[in-house]
Amino acid sequence: MSSTPTFSAALNQASTLYLPPGNWRTVLDCLCEHFSAIGRDQWLDRIARGRVLDGQGRPIALDLPYREGLRIHYFREVPDEKPIPVVESILYADDHLVVADKPHFLPVTPAGEYVEHTLLRRLIRRLNNPHLVPLHRIDRHTAGLVIFSANPQTRSAYQSLFPTRQIEKRYEAIAAALPGLDFPLVHKSRLVDGEPFFRMKEGAGASNTETAVEVRERNGDLWRYGLYPVTGKKHQLRVHMTALGASICNDPFYPEVLKDVEDDYANPLKLLAQGLRFIDPVMGQPREFESRITLDW
Repeated sequence: MSSTPTFSAALNQASTLYLPPGNWRTVLDCLCEHFSAIGRDQWLDRIARGRVLDGQGRPIALDLPYREGLRIHYFREVPDEKPIPVVESILYADDHLVVADKPHFLPVTPAGEYVEHTLLRRLIRRLNNPHLVPLHRIDRHTAGLVIFSANPQTRSAYQSLFPTRQIEKRYEAIAAALPGLDFPLVHKSRLVDGEPFFRMKEGAGASNTETAVEVRERNGDLWRYGLYPVTGKKHQLRVHMTALGASICNDPFYPEVLKDVEDDYANPLKLLAQGLRFIDPVMGQPREFESRITLDW
């Protein structure tokens, strides 16, 4: 599955900016003002190392003249990025798909303070395949299965599985007991943006999310739940369990945001993307994957 990086593959790892209106003399001047949190010396260093490209994928010159709407590609970098001391596993790989077991706390893709310590970047390095693109996402705090497209020629066939609900997703969670409810049950609600910006909440209006919930095991005040999301909204399972009255154990966002809390690797969120099942749109055969990660009490 190794390949030589191409321009299009490299762009899978780059961010794109169309230069905004302004009176800058050079692209460098524009970047420095547009991204004020990044110092001029850092931009000079990135450009010198070929980490800022023009629309044709060529490294830009320091004196490239500014032009409104010019397309620029740049590679995000986080100085002194904090290591994440967890290790992912590759469960399956062929010419089209890669299936990985993501540990708790590891982001799937670069965002915020995480760039190199993400599942995507780690797999690209391990497999020497810059064409990898995740077909779906799970939260940084959630562990379990993530599927990647490994081949641009067949990517759209696999991407279509998710919006058309042709893939069965199975999760497991540990949360407080809910003896007052009858299981199995289906919870539907409308999820909308919450506060702070990274949270979701239930709001008024027609439902846009649906989760089936069952009880798999009872252990005193804690139960092990099976969760089957029909839809795939951000934080859906975490919000739905909170709405039922049993926030998932060790959740730092629900029901309340725990402020200034460092990642506690000994006490991860008790939520696992445990199983995936679908008919392979390229091979035409059933596919089923099971996480090797387990949730302990």
